Order: sequence, then structure tokens, then C-alpha cells
Amino acid sequence: MNQFCNALPHSTHVVQWGNADVYKIGGKVFAVVGMGNSGATVSFKASEMAFEILSDSPGMRPAPYLASRGLKWLQYYTPEGLSDASLRDHIKASYDIVAQGLTKKKRAELGL
Repeated sequence: MNQFCNALPHSTHVVQWGNADVYKIGGKVFAVVGMGNSGATVSFKASEMAFEILSDSPGMRPAPYLASRGLKWLQYYTPEGLSDASLRDHIKASYDIVAQGLTKKKRAELGL
């Protein structure tokens, strides 16, 4: 998923929070790729509907720390959670949600 996140327009990458790959647009996080107890994890922002549907699905859970603060973030933590294509779709949706939440000035700077 790192390659996919890096390929999104204006995506930036930093390593933070205990060696997690954090992807941002306009300085705002849209995905976090890290390692959990069972392997790779991917956390992403979700729409309210996606959060409600996916939070109890196999291989998915509310993202630790982020969801506990009332934010609609999900974490993919096992391959049973989503197909790669579906995971990419949700990461792209997260990117779009975060991009839409940027200030008008920041969106203009990025050409969005």
C-alpha cells in the first residue's frame, strides 16, 4: 500500500509514531501503514457509513487511538479484512475526504 499512497497526487510521506509510514495531503493524515501483532496494518479515514459497516467486519476494527477520540478511522489488520482493490478504494476515499477538508487556500495551492 505504500506505493499506492505515494502515487496519489500531492501525497507526502513521513515516518512517525513508532516507525509508521504516515501519508498526508496538505499536511493532514489520510493513511497510516504500520506493523501490528499479526503483520502489516493500514489505518484510514472513513465516511460515517463505511465506518459503521466495516468496523465489525473480519480483519477490520476502529483504528486504535484515532477512533477512540471519536474520529471515524478504521484499521485493516488481517488479509481477511478487504481485498487489495477494496483497500485501495478506501484509501483513495480517505484521501478525498481529507483533501475536501483542507482550507480553500490550501486546496488552491495544491491545484485541487
